[in-house]
This record gives sequence, structure tokens and C-alpha cells, in this order.
Amino acid sequence: MSAEERAPTLAALAAPRGGAAAASGGRAPLVERTPTLAALAAPRGDAAAASGGRAPLLEPAPTLAAPTLFELLLLAPEAQVEELSEALEALDAFSVSVTDADAQTPAEQALFGEPGLPAPKAGWQRSQVQALFGSEAAAREAVALLQHQTFFAGCEVQGIQALPDADWVRQTQEQFAPVPITPTFWIVPSWHEVPATAQHTIRLDPGQAFGTGTHPSTRMCLRWIAQHPLAGRRVLDYGCGSGILAIAAATFGAAAIDAVDIDPVAVQTAQRNAQHNQVRLHTGLPELAQGRYELVLANILATPLVLLAPLLCQHLQSGADLVLAGILERQADEVRAAYAPWLALQVHDAEDGWVLMSACAP
Repeated sequence: MSAEERAPTLAALAAPRGGAAAASGGRAPLVERTPTLAALAAPRGDAAAASGGRAPLLEPAPTLAAPTLFELLLLAPEAQVEELSEALEALDAFSVSVTDADAQTPAEQALFGEPGLPAPKAGWQRSQVQALFGSEAAAREAVALLQHQTFFAGCEVQGIQALPDADWVRQTQEQFAPVPITPTFWIVPSWHEVPATAQHTIRLDPGQAFGTGTHPSTRMCLRWIAQHPLAGRRVLDYGCGSGILAIAAATFGAAAIDAVDIDPVAVQTAQRNAQHNQVRLHTGLPELAQGRYELVLANILATPLVLLAPLLCQHLQSGADLVLAGILERQADEVRAAYAPWLALQVHDAEDGWVLMSACAP
């Protein structure tokens, strides 16, 4: 189907639903556009009459105590996943997720992606698409509209189920436990107790900027900081994200720390996290970085690290340490070659397919 043919369909899906023509800019109400919706919305006893003798498309979802969300489960071929997901978002689904319908079976497919690159595929050969709605009526309305679309061919409605009321904040927090960097250095969310073995801690909650200590690249940088003397040193954290590396440098005695990022939200987050940990950082956009430093940290990705080689190296004073992370093992040679005119990078640490590279400036 061409883009021109799809556009009106998606526009119709996104149009206000259930309102009069006057309230929707002259468009006819949804029920007039989709006669089958009346049958879906009618009470079970009247459904056959309202739909010309046809039975409802779905049985009513079981009622649970105080449900707040309803989950619509669909089975879709890979070719339909992207357009189906876009349609569900246009129909005001709170969230849409895609999983392998054959997971934990011999037919399971592994899809591997890399940071900064597009997903290898939109879905699996048999994808389960899960959409959350605020009411059962909204989920049923979505089914009624989708079943009239040409792209729904080959898709299957597996059902609608009510999700019981839950403490979503508590359940989310339970996913984030304290992270050990060394036996005595821990990253601890604010809602957890500090482990008894911790001598150095950073209080950090998951938020809008990258860097909570759970990614191998971040852990390797934090280990490097914990294992090297930083007392009195001037430090630059380039691409600071949450500020976790800069905060760690301050925790281990660095005297003056500039933490910069191209994202203003990250800059604000880093400053807020520094205040929560009672350390002082100078945070700002990249132009804040001036002069030479005794330690330069950059936990980004290989491609920007290659491009930034001249800039980062000009910030190194003689004898300074350069620590780079966010690099896959297979990218190490490319990064090493980019920095070769200034210094000799070596792999200092490796974890789960990622490497940390470091060098001392001549």
C-alpha cells in the first residue's frame, strides 16, 4: 500500500471519536463511519439486534478489582507490526510494546541491535503486540476500527484483559537495586538502604539522562575512577548525562570538575544530582570546557568519540589521563586509530562486549 493510500486511513484513526460532526470540525461521528462499532458497544443482550443478528466480536473482559488499565493483545506478522503500532498510538493507546510470540520456544528469534543504530527489524515473524488503554470501551473501539483497515489482514485479536490496580511506582522502583562498582563503592537509588559494605556511595535515581551505573560502559568508568588517585585533580566529564562520572570524581577527591553535555536537560539533571549528593560541579554546554585538564572522561559512543578526538586531546595537559567508553569490542581499533596522532590508546577494561580505553598524554 502506498503512503498516499495509508495517510487517509491513519487520519481517520486519529480523528476525534464519538463526538458530533460540529464538535469534530465537520467530520461525521465515528459511529456513522463505522456501523459495527454500535454492535460492539451495545449491551450483550442487545448486540445481536444492533448488529443485524451477528454476535459480538469479543467476549467481555473479566472484571477485576479496581482495574485501571486494559490490555489489548494482538498477533501480527512482521510486515504489519510497524503500521499496526502506529495505528494503535493514533488510537490513544497509553503504550504499545512488541514481543516475540514464539519466545521460550524452539521457534524463538534473536534480534540484535546496537546503540545509536535503527532496530534491525520492526518485529518478529510472529509478533505479539500489546497495547494499554484506559478503559475496556477504548480497547474495543480500537479493535472495531482496526478490523476495517486493509493493513490488519493477517493480524489476529487474542483478547482484552483488565489489569488490576497496582502500585506502579513501587513496582518500577523494585527493578532498580543498588549497583556494586567495587565491594566498597555502590550506586544506590534514593528509596534503598545503603549496603553495609559501602564506604563510598552515589545516590542516583533513574531519570531523563543516561547514566545510572547499570550499563557496562558506565560501570567500567566508575571502576577506573575508584581505582585511581584523583585528589586535587582538575577533571572534565564530556557528555556527562546524569553526571554520574563527575559526581564519582568529586566523591573520590577531585578538586575542580566541569561536566558538559549538548543536551540542556542532561545539564540540569547533572546539577540536580550533584546537589543531592552534596558535591560541587560546574555544569553546562560544551563551551563551558576551557583550558587543559588532568583527567578527561567521555562515556559516549564510538562514532562521536572518533569525531571528538582533536577536541578532547587538546584539553589534555601533559601527563593527563584520557578515559573513553561506550565502545564495542569490534570498534576499538577504529577509535585507537582516531587518537593515534596524539596518544596511544589501550583497552583497559572489558565487560559484556564493551571496552574502556585509556591513555596518558605525553
